[in-house]
Amino acid sequence: MPGLPPPPPPPPLLRLLLLGVALLLAAARVGSHEEPGQRSSGPGPSPSTAAPATGTPSTGPSSRSSPALDPDADKEYSGGKMTVKALHDGSDVFFLLQVDSDYVYSPGNSNKCPSVALMFQIGQSATYHDMGGCKEGTDTCTSKTCKGHEVDIMHFSIGNAIPGRLYGGNHIDNAEGNGGDRFGHLVDLYAWTPHCRYLDGTGPSGNDSSGQNNWRGAWWHSSLSIESGFVQEDSPYGSDGRKGTYYFEFSRPLSTMDRLQQDVQFTIGESSKISAAFWYPVDGTPWHGSGHFAINCDWVSLDITSARSTLTKSTSTSSWDVASVFSFLLSVIALCLSIFAIYRILRPKSFQFSPMEVSME
Repeated sequence: MPGLPPPPPPPPLLRLLLLGVALLLAAARVGSHEEPGQRSSGPGPSPSTAAPATGTPSTGPSSRSSPALDPDADKEYSGGKMTVKALHDGSDVFFLLQVDSDYVYSPGNSNKCPSVALMFQIGQSATYHDMGGCKEGTDTCTSKTCKGHEVDIMHFSIGNAIPGRLYGGNHIDNAEGNGGDRFGHLVDLYAWTPHCRYLDGTGPSGNDSSGQNNWRGAWWHSSLSIESGFVQEDSPYGSDGRKGTYYFEFSRPLSTMDRLQQDVQFTIGESSKISAAFWYPVDGTPWHGSGHFAINCDWVSLDITSARSTLTKSTSTSSWDVASVFSFLLSVIALCLSIFAIYRILRPKSFQFSPMEVSME
């Protein structure tokens, strides 16, 4: 009796699908060896280069903080590191400052509470040192004599601010045409030197009603634990000396309606210069204005990159993540099995015939 005939080869479509499965398996194997960080929006920043402010969160400089006026290593802030992160959504720019530090809070006494500030270059000649670097004295510094030395400053002193609550620009202070904040002291300032520093909308030549506080912000400490939120009666909100990290979050429009050179204007595709500072009552001693710790001893570059170009670059330089690969792989396998089952059902039937001998007597 002859053997069974060999089964017919699979149709071309099925062969292509099986080949696709093999290629996807190879792709998944390569993707699983992707180095950590390859999917980031750009190369990681060095201590002297800020992270890009992109459509996805990016980690910025993380380093020991040194006294701004005496940046010796032996005088660094001993509590921990300060990290700055930034991103934008095409309309607003967002900043996160993280500072490793024991919890301390003295209600109503800002100099015995932590405080932070961001400073940005506005004028092309504005230096990091001397807060703009204008050579004029307090009696002669004006928008004309110090033209080109403008810096933009956001300063947040938390002595009257409830953790987790929003402070900064509000209708009352903005209606008066200045960058103040009577509720939480998250203020919007500009300066030419440390001694020529003013709230937006105010100055040596008189006030301007167009001044506004464009910043919003809040603070928190990782040792605080409450789900319902704090109110002022809960002050001091936690126990002094508890280990943890301070978080300061801020936001501001990329562009403001400032017409007095008092706000930095962020432009997508361009860079800005930034510095970050932190005040802390070391050993319970109230801090003073020049006693802050800085993340760097000069300006740090902040790149306001395009979210579209960043995403395109990220896609072209990285493989799919493993979950996406296997999800797609399972779908393809299911499709292949379905097609193969239909093929087995509908393929032409073959019959085996056995020879028969008929004897005629």
